[in-house]
Amino acid sequence: MSEDRLESVAAADWPTAVRAARDEGFSFLDFLTAVDQCDAPEDPGFDVTVRLLDPSQPGALRGIRLTTRIPDGGTLASLTAIFPGTAWHERETFEMFGIGFDGFSDHTDLGLRPLLLPPGFDGHPWRKDFQLVARAVKAWPGGKEPGEGHDSARSPGRRRVQAPGVPPPEWGPR
Repeated sequence: MSEDRLESVAAADWPTAVRAARDEGFSFLDFLTAVDQCDAPEDPGFDVTVRLLDPSQPGALRGIRLTTRIPDGGTLASLTAIFPGTAWHERETFEMFGIGFDGFSDHTDLGLRPLLLPPGFDGHPWRKDFQLVARAVKAWPGGKEPGEGHDSARSPGRRRVQAPGVPPPEWGPR
C-alpha cells in the first residue's frame, strides 16, 4: 500500500477539489472528519479532512487526503451531492465540532442534526475548549497519587497532575 497523497485546498474550492479527485479515480469515501486547530497562533480554525481511495487496482490501493481550514463558526459546502455516504460523517462532525455543512442532504428532509449524543446534550465534545464536566464532579478513576491513601505517612509528596479535560479549580458554579 502506498502513502496517501496530501492536498490542501481553499474552503471555496472544497467541493470542486473532491469532485476532481473522484473523477481521477478516488471513488471510495473512507472518512471525513475535523481537527480543532483553534489554538493555532496563525490562522486558527478547524482542519476538515476527507480521505478517498482508488480501488481500481487490487493490491495497489491509492489514497488522497484533502484538507481545508475553516474559521471557528464557519461553514463548509456539503459533499453529500458528490458522495452520499458523507452524510453520516458530516452529521458526526457537526455534532462533535459544531461545524455546519451548507447544502447537506441525506434525503430525509430532517437537515443537519445530532447523530450520536443524547437529546439535549450541550456542547461539542471533540473541541479543545470543551470542559469534561464529569471530571469536575467525580474524581478521575486513576491510580492514587503518591501521598494519598493508607500509606501517606511514608509516601513522598509530588505536584498533582490533572488529567486532560479536567477543568481548572475556578471553573463551574460557586
